[in-house]
Amino acid sequence: MITAYVMGKIEEEQKNTDLNWISIIEYGLFEFLQRIILTDLKPPLFYEIRQDREKYSRLNQWVYERIYPDIEGLGSDFCENFRKYITGSSNMNDKCPDVNRAILGAAHFYVTKWEFRLIERFNPDGYQVEEIKNNINSEQEKYTCVQGVKKFFENPDLMAFIDICGQLRFQVRWSHLYRVPKTSVLGHMLVVAIYSYLFSYILGFNIERKINNYFTGLFHDLPEVLTRDIINPVKKSVEGLDELIKEYEKSEMEKRIYKLLPQSWYNDIRMFTESEFEDTGTRDGKLVKAADDLAAFIEAYLSIKNGIKNDNLISAMENLRRKYKNTGISGLDLNSIYKGFL
Repeated sequence: MITAYVMGKIEEEQKNTDLNWISIIEYGLFEFLQRIILTDLKPPLFYEIRQDREKYSRLNQWVYERIYPDIEGLGSDFCENFRKYITGSSNMNDKCPDVNRAILGAAHFYVTKWEFRLIERFNPDGYQVEEIKNNINSEQEKYTCVQGVKKFFENPDLMAFIDICGQLRFQVRWSHLYRVPKTSVLGHMLVVAIYSYLFSYILGFNIERKINNYFTGLFHDLPEVLTRDIINPVKKSVEGLDELIKEYEKSEMEKRIYKLLPQSWYNDIRMFTESEFEDTGTRDGKLVKAADDLAAFIEAYLSIKNGIKNDNLISAMENLRRKYKNTGISGLDLNSIYKGFL
């Protein structure tokens, strides 16, 4: 979704009135939910099924029926939009799909190519390596009809920015603790973004706040690519250390990150990464912090459910339960959410 953001920002600068950030966010969420259900399907088989409209539609109707009990509480509009997206014929490989689908599709394939290049370096002459490379390049070409996608592929600085963000895919959270499953910083950022958006959706926030809350969640830990995931006990062990780390992050962001981005993007990225948990007129930082805490709580909860129990995880869960006991943010009853994990 970070790649989709970059491509979308370029398209936005082309003054394309068809660009819709809510559509990009929701389409990304819909595909995330779809892939959770279809996780056992290997990509070649998934793409083969996608070529047959009837079979693909039937498969996605089954996906919808499986996921419906978990999303029913979000309301009929959300459920119907999800159903239409995954079962609709426009979800196929049209010659040039609408700009929002095209940006999301191109982002998927660029990241696939990025991951493939890592593997290719280790075994360049491996079985089907050349075939996979050709398929990826062919698929990606379908999306260059969108200016935001085409210009992204022509900009080495923006591709370098995505490369840096990709390092968070390999950066493990809570690395000092043994947990199952392990979670990456990049995966955590996506989960926080999703929670932030869903909270905003449930509370009926306006479009600008929904968008800013989502992207704050998506980028809030980006500076950790420069400092690693420093846990709270370490930050609070020495007075002033937390502020020192923040200043270092700002300095390194200026040196290594901002130089890769257009200057017109600086204010947004600063809002997403430097004052991420502060409320503004267009962003609910405290709500994003609540999403961040909930994501951490669920990481600890799942590890304990999987049989990995230690004092640190138990303490983290208890502290978060206490923090949000009888507490609501913007009308959201967080205490009820935490009670659901008793």
